Amino acid sequence: MESVGSTIVYWIIALAIVIFSVLTVTTRKILRAATYLLFVLFATAALYFKLDYEFLGTVQIAVYAGGIVVLFVFSILLTTRPGDNGSRLASGKQIMGLCGAAAAALAGGWALLSRGADLCTSLVPMSNPTMHEIGLSLLGTGYGQYLLPFEAVSILLLACIIGGVVVARKR
Repeated sequence: MESVGSTIVYWIIALAIVIFSVLTVTTRKILRAATYLLFVLFATAALYFKLDYEFLGTVQIAVYAGGIVVLFVFSILLTTRPGDNGSRLASGKQIMGLCGAAAAALAGGWALLSRGADLCTSLVPMSNPTMHEIGLSLLGTGYGQYLLPFEAVSILLLACIIGGVVVARKR
């Protein structure tokens, strides 16, 4: 049984993640959106630390909160004027965005409900994994390992960097 304080801390972190996520996508100032994204990533790291996943919390801060947000800020400063407001979306685009978000939420919920229990029972529990075991689980090619998504994200980030340079050169 968890203590009441632990539950309260969990709900505070979860509320911070939800609030800053909504602020990230609804603000019209792009640098504020990057700052809110930074707060979301820090709150996610706090959640990892609360769950006693020190390695994941440290990676979250070092890679995402440190590297990715700095990359976003540099891209923003290269391509736009920081004080400019973004234009408001047309009503049709907002509706399409809400429909896309609802479809993604339904697909994620279906995937979690249909495969979540199988995945949790099929994983081998490790009490004190070594760095080699963590690396193999993250970057292995077997079932439940993440080499392909890792490479897909790295290609996506490379495409974003190239796109930012192309847009900056056209100005």
